[in-house]
Amino acid sequence: MANLKIAVMLGSLRMETPELGFEKIAEMGATGVHLSVGGGAFAPENLDKQARKDLLKYLNGLGLEISAVSAWGGGVHLEEDDCTEALEEARRVLELSADLECAIWQGHVGIMPEDETDPGWQNHLRHHEIIAKHGEATGACLAIETGPEPPYVLKRLIETIGSDAIRINWDPANLILWPARYAQERGEAFDKQKWMDLFQPVEGINMVGEYVVHTHAKDALVHDDGQRQEVAFGTGWVDWDRYIRLLADKGFDGYHAIEREVGENPVADIQTAVDFLKGFQV
Repeated sequence: MANLKIAVMLGSLRMETPELGFEKIAEMGATGVHLSVGGGAFAPENLDKQARKDLLKYLNGLGLEISAVSAWGGGVHLEEDDCTEALEEARRVLELSADLECAIWQGHVGIMPEDETDPGWQNHLRHHEIIAKHGEATGACLAIETGPEPPYVLKRLIETIGSDAIRINWDPANLILWPARYAQERGEAFDKQKWMDLFQPVEGINMVGEYVVHTHAKDALVHDDGQRQEVAFGTGWVDWDRYIRLLADKGFDGYHAIEREVGENPVADIQTAVDFLKGFQV
């Protein structure tokens, strides 16, 4: 039996300063910080080598480590033909993640077409191969954020690339929210059985769990009218007991990083999630 590794996404706390957020995470009983580096004080261009060492020393003094860095929140689309600027940013973020001793970068990469003949699929392959080479050179990986595509599409990409530098950040809530978005865009009623069978927010771990290196502990549901909603941990459709055990069965020993993007009292919601995860042993 072992305790889970628990992290908190710093930005989810909505504290006035990063320092207050770091202190709150330590106070909550988590040991990891999921750090956004897509801009601001922690972006690669704003942290020189000494600043990176100083940040690690400061966090270590609080009993914390960085679980993963986060960049590319949705504005990058690797299905496009020209991603030169994004790929250069990818190199910098991978180097930063290695320097911050987590060696995991979590990010959205756009939408992967299910059709292998789609030019966007070929672009994804080409661009991920470049990212993989950067990752292999730095000893870090890109953990692709789940949501826009079914797990089998991610599996196909990872196994086609064939590099340990392309991995998965599993977010079960996203695999509930994205299908509802697609149904809404198509103007069709949300068919829960159909979409959950395809996107598999929990059972998909059986398919790709060996590639998961980091997770988001986030919950969601879809209302009867088809409206999708992120909800407080434990109040949505994610079967947390089964989900965590499936991950453990696949050998996952990484961080469960709590993310709370909405809600009036994120600190209380995050503390509830921390307390649940702290009481869970696998």
